[in-house]
Amino acid sequence: MVFPMIRKLCTGFVFLVLILQGCNGFYLPGSYMHTYSTGDEIYAKVNSLTSIETELPFGYYSLPYCKPKGGIKKSAENLGELLMGDQIDNSPYRFRMNVNESVYLCTTAPLSEQEVKLFKQRTRDMYQVNMILDNLPAMRFTNQNGVKIQWTGYPVGYTPPNSNDDYVINHLRFRVLIHEYEGAGVEIIGTGEEGMGVITEADNKKASGYEIVGFEVVPCSVKYDPDEMTKLHIYDNITSVNCPQELEKSQVIKEQERVSFTYEVEFVKSNIRWPSRWDAYLKMEGARVHWFSILNSLMVILFLAGIVFVIFLRTVRRDLTRYEELDKEAQAQMNEELAGWKLVVGDVFREPFHAKLLCVMIGDGVQITGMAVVTIVFAALGFMSPASRVPLTLLGGLLGTKAQPIQYPVRTNQIPREIPARKYPSWLLVLGAGTLPFGTLFIELFFILSSIWLGRFYYVFGFLLIVFMLLVVVCVEVSVVLTYMHLCFEDWMWWWKAFFASGSVAVYIFLYSINYLIFDLQSLSGPVSATLYLGYSLIMAIAVMLSTGTIGLLASFYFVHYLFSSVKID
Repeated sequence: MVFPMIRKLCTGFVFLVLILQGCNGFYLPGSYMHTYSTGDEIYAKVNSLTSIETELPFGYYSLPYCKPKGGIKKSAENLGELLMGDQIDNSPYRFRMNVNESVYLCTTAPLSEQEVKLFKQRTRDMYQVNMILDNLPAMRFTNQNGVKIQWTGYPVGYTPPNSNDDYVINHLRFRVLIHEYEGAGVEIIGTGEEGMGVITEADNKKASGYEIVGFEVVPCSVKYDPDEMTKLHIYDNITSVNCPQELEKSQVIKEQERVSFTYEVEFVKSNIRWPSRWDAYLKMEGARVHWFSILNSLMVILFLAGIVFVIFLRTVRRDLTRYEELDKEAQAQMNEELAGWKLVVGDVFREPFHAKLLCVMIGDGVQITGMAVVTIVFAALGFMSPASRVPLTLLGGLLGTKAQPIQYPVRTNQIPREIPARKYPSWLLVLGAGTLPFGTLFIELFFILSSIWLGRFYYVFGFLLIVFMLLVVVCVEVSVVLTYMHLCFEDWMWWWKAFFASGSVAVYIFLYSINYLIFDLQSLSGPVSATLYLGYSLIMAIAVMLSTGTIGLLASFYFVHYLFSSVKID
């Protein structure tokens, strides 16, 4: 029953590959290459204001920033943006391809008490402005102790040491890296950010222009004369501004101050090509640590593989061989004398408690695992852009409706067998089993949490794919070993225990999240931020539990199915 389904999936995959063979290049929705001619207008977008101290996002226009001429327009949101708190809006920041200029935007009305309070609070909480140009986030560089560090976004303002005054960032110096493009024509299917671009060799037309391959920003605070600045109109040219070092020349945040916003842009030709433009954001550091994590996982797998080898090739196979060599009368006598897993043959497939809940959890686990596999594999192969999120639905429902019901190899007795008493609770062993899967991923978990809560990019999907495969192997081995142990103790209620044998790794992930909050995320402030962090961590732990528990239960089910299909008992 399983193999025809596998053949259908393989056929579909081969068909998809054959379709894509006709294309020279293929780009996922929202990530296609866009070329611009000299003078083409490009408008930057702004995302939510974010902070590593509070983890509470706020809309860009919650502060009195300059608004675009046509009003504020929100981009189409998807589920990923909602979960991450993203709120992408248009902005008045206009760029003209390959045109260097210094531009005036606007001057605010005198700041009210509430606006000053908000500016100061966002500044003290280290909020960052996240700007996007052609799907690339703005990047800035700072020097700390002689080390060059890159960040995405720029601060709302800053507070000098030993000062009670706060200063607003009101002048931005942009540096846009562009690459001159000459190649096959690009056909855009659809419109806007969700369009799809396909580059084909069949089109002999040549398209030339510039691609945006980098977006850097240097933030400044500059004090302007509001009377002079209000005489200007939006996008009027101004003289270039050097970032002042003196606080007297910077724009302080206080009541009745009128803040003028300006920016300047410089286009720089670069040898970076469009497919490699994310490399600057995604530089992989600490590769030795990732390899250490993988080697650590391999040691755990080899240890468990040895136990599974002993169970299968020595204990189980030996018992089955002896059992099959006996005649029926001797088998009946042997059933009365032997103990262990052979005695629960009439109860091993008995319906577990809360069977419907278990089915729902297994269904969710299959969906989460399938989504994780497809996403990680495509990301590791370089087919997925950080600029887009691709939802996967309905595949499980399609396969489930066509699947045949599973037939059990033995019949279930009407009266359940009594389970012998044990010296220690079986759940204690199940809970301890979660330490082994956790040992395969706890190092990689640190990098994942840092990318989520510290605003860092995570793109070492090659390592993540290896760790994920090792985690699957460990979950299978742990669940199979514990299921066999419970059956040997004549405990036929193995369903939930097989699920939580590998799913209990979620407990340790949540405890590690608390440890990360206390010792690594010290900048997080306030009970609301901590509650938000713990809530997201709990959701992540539950998702991991459903995925790993499903892997363990399915592996144990097929192990038990194989084991008792070899026992010929009426």
